[in-house]
Amino acid sequence: MFDIVLYQPQIPPNTGNIIRLAANTGATLHLVEPLGFHLGDRELKRAGLDYREFAGLVVHQDWPACCERLQGRRMFAFSTRGLRRHTEPDYREGDVLLFGPETCGLPPEILESVSPEQRLRLPLRPGNRSLNLSNAVAVAVYEAWRQQGFAGCA
Repeated sequence: MFDIVLYQPQIPPNTGNIIRLAANTGATLHLVEPLGFHLGDRELKRAGLDYREFAGLVVHQDWPACCERLQGRRMFAFSTRGLRRHTEPDYREGDVLLFGPETCGLPPEILESVSPEQRLRLPLRPGNRSLNLSNAVAVAVYEAWRQQGFAGCA
């Protein structure tokens, strides 16, 4: 399956929803600290319901630790500043899908560390800024999984 990386997420319900998404798709979720909440946060638990025990969840102390853990894997960074649509790559098992914090997206130094052809965006109507983080992650994960024929799905 795929790995989802949330770089310094700030809003507990979004991360809770993504935990549930990871559990239901077989993706592993990586959280890069500092987080804008505690993992025991009530809102995080409510959004993730009882799915946390079914999701692969890894917390990294910082960005270098995350990069070390995922070394050698293809990484796609999702940003409104992405150059290609999320449907253009041919996703492969083991790819990493990277998302930034809800309020500001990926910092330029992290976005620029990913090759330009692997900086992706979700299409939006003119004048709109962005999607909710958990919605954006769901769109990306399901497109990548669709390309894999929904491998492992019942």
